[in-house]
Amino acid sequence: MPLDRDQKAILVAAAAALGGFAIGRLTASQKKSPSSSSSSSSSSSSSSSSSSSSIGLRLARPNISTLLPYRCARDDYEDGILLDANENSLGPVLSDGQRNDLELERYPSPYQIPLKELFSGIRGCVPSQVFVGVGSDEAIDMLFRIFCVPSLDNVITTPPTYGMYKVCAAVNDVAVKEVPLTEGFELRVDAMLAAVDARTKIIWVCSPGNPTAKCVSVSDVRRLASEFDGIVVLDEAYVDFAAGGSMACLVDEFDNVVVLQTLSKAFGLAGIRCGFAIGHPSVVQLMNNVKAPYNLNSLTSEKAIDALRNMPKLRRNVEAILGERERVRKELEARDFVVRVRDSDSNFLLFQMTGGAKECYQMMADKFLVVTRYRGTEIHCEECIRVTIGKREENDAFLKALDGAHGRLKGEVAL
Repeated sequence: MPLDRDQKAILVAAAAALGGFAIGRLTASQKKSPSSSSSSSSSSSSSSSSSSSSIGLRLARPNISTLLPYRCARDDYEDGILLDANENSLGPVLSDGQRNDLELERYPSPYQIPLKELFSGIRGCVPSQVFVGVGSDEAIDMLFRIFCVPSLDNVITTPPTYGMYKVCAAVNDVAVKEVPLTEGFELRVDAMLAAVDARTKIIWVCSPGNPTAKCVSVSDVRRLASEFDGIVVLDEAYVDFAAGGSMACLVDEFDNVVVLQTLSKAFGLAGIRCGFAIGHPSVVQLMNNVKAPYNLNSLTSEKAIDALRNMPKLRRNVEAILGERERVRKELEARDFVVRVRDSDSNFLLFQMTGGAKECYQMMADKFLVVTRYRGTEIHCEECIRVTIGKREENDAFLKALDGAHGRLKGEVAL
């Protein structure tokens, strides 16, 4: 499909951009207000917008700002007798009787327009604000590559949090400044902003958190977005389990906010690896410029579209999981060797034991074949185990294994 006029305009601007990349914390006179940010964001859809429409170019690495993306065969034509991409027109080598409705011999659309339109309608945004990738992890790595200069720039994380931020930082040779959450798993906004320097490019916030299971305050995110002149990434992998819902609306208030979501959790499609980034169109355009030409395959796209057309089933599944979560919570709280069970806005529980959590986790896996996740090495998570809420029978098996492992470790049950 040919690029539209807006996409071409962004690319022309990118080719002419010179960069300008010492950012950091805004002074009092420079701080953005939600109202002014909202106005800026709404005007960004117009080609007359200047500063807002170039937020991606202003903050990106110079080589990314001027990058002319790879132009693939499907950029120009999608229909007709296609002899332009060196595909195998005889079709895929599949077992006899296998259907080929998706024409798997053809490269998929590089833009995934139907998927973006469906997703944006559900999330209350527009397709130009949506990037589609291989899970959330592709978007995480891509944001590092777009905005962070290796060996020079840094990012801020808030442990305990999702481990891929640190891994991607190491892969891209980007320093990490850690500003731990409070013991109650709240953001320390003053400390986060104090940690910002001229080379801080991204602040990573996970909500609901992993392993915390807790949503952060929308007012805290608004303050970060208004006082930090860089990219604020809000990772909402578990958002469909949260009563408060998504903060994707902040993308319209603040042009420097990027929201990550995935189909791996509530939608039950971890196996297809499909995720989304919602952000300002100039940021999304840079992500599209940097990505591989055909990053999302036809099979994944088909299943993702099917899932997004089945929102009533999503709601039923979420309701069932939340019901089981509360049942498991009460069961855990009734055990004298469980110190506390953390509040949860997600599909898992983080609980603290009186002791022996690591040994208990290992015994549950080795002797009872029930696999949970030990989190005791992370800050504020001493003697903690994270357990995903499964089917009722799986949750019962977990509770039985927990009792059995604890009993054996205490010598109350014969080995």
